[in-house]
Amino acid sequence: MLLSLQAATVRFGGRAVLDAVDLGVAEHEIVCVLGPSGSGKSTLLRAVAGLQPLDSGRVSLDGRDQSGVPAHKRGVGLMFQDHQLFPQRDVGGNVAFGLRMHGVSRTEQADRVRELLDLVGLPDAAGRAVAALSGGEQQRVALARALAPSPRLLMLDEPLGQLDRSLRERLVVELRELFGRLGTTVLAVTHDQGEAFALADRVVVMRDGRIAQSGTPLEVWQRPADAFVARFLGFENVVEATVGDDAAVTPWGKLPVPEGAPQGTRPLLVRPAGVRLVPAGEGLRCTVAARTFRGTHVAVHLQPEDAPRLEAACALRDAPEAGDEVGVEFDAAEIVVLG
Repeated sequence: MLLSLQAATVRFGGRAVLDAVDLGVAEHEIVCVLGPSGSGKSTLLRAVAGLQPLDSGRVSLDGRDQSGVPAHKRGVGLMFQDHQLFPQRDVGGNVAFGLRMHGVSRTEQADRVRELLDLVGLPDAAGRAVAALSGGEQQRVALARALAPSPRLLMLDEPLGQLDRSLRERLVVELRELFGRLGTTVLAVTHDQGEAFALADRVVVMRDGRIAQSGTPLEVWQRPADAFVARFLGFENVVEATVGDDAAVTPWGKLPVPEGAPQGTRPLLVRPAGVRLVPAGEGLRCTVAARTFRGTHVAVHLQPEDAPRLEAACALRDAPEAGDEVGVEFDAAEIVVLG
């Protein structure tokens, strides 16, 4: 492992904001840490960077304990949400800053700056003023500056958080391609699930200073570890259920469950795609409370009698109107019994 955290703990005022966290990041791997505000994800990043001392535990890079190693000697790159560019320096001066600190010659600096600005899609921008750049361009300059000293580990703190959604979605694809081309090892933190799932080889979900789940984006999306992770990922159809051999008793009635599902009293998730609308009078009777257009589909919010609301995913042409009466049936393939 290039990066290893072992029982890493940070306390503020007696409260553990990072609580005995174990985490490894392999060379060339892109790991995104997800979590709500206060979950400890930014503290984790700062501890790895050397900006936040640990109260206990260890951070290792290349197998070497980083205790007592100052931030500027750890060989890691760090890019913040607000970019923190130097307004008094032009673009080239910003990108070259780390190279100057490492004693790189002016000729090598110029070559490296030109190479990096080409790489991030800003050729011939070295002489431009930082204040004249758009938010997306500033983000690219900050990335080039972080990459300039060729860090063994690049860390990103909400790197696209200040950009509008369309620009964010475009840049996250470009970042993924860029890191793959360079073989960069990346540890990023974000609260945006879409950003993490598009960028990462592995997603780590944090809650209250601990890791709630770690896995590939597909693993985490298909099988959330528990009700917290499921709800954090945006799934609303989560209820307590009594799970038997092939069915679960829920507030929505008796639902099929996948073969081999764990039994007992457990939280149960029904993905919106598993809520199938059928004619009124069939299945579970519901009233359409609201509709939300999601671009690729319509989220239909359904209110059963004496049971929690359900969300169904429908094609636009098939979505019923608010106030309509419909029936609901459930698809076992879209039902997950949670831990």
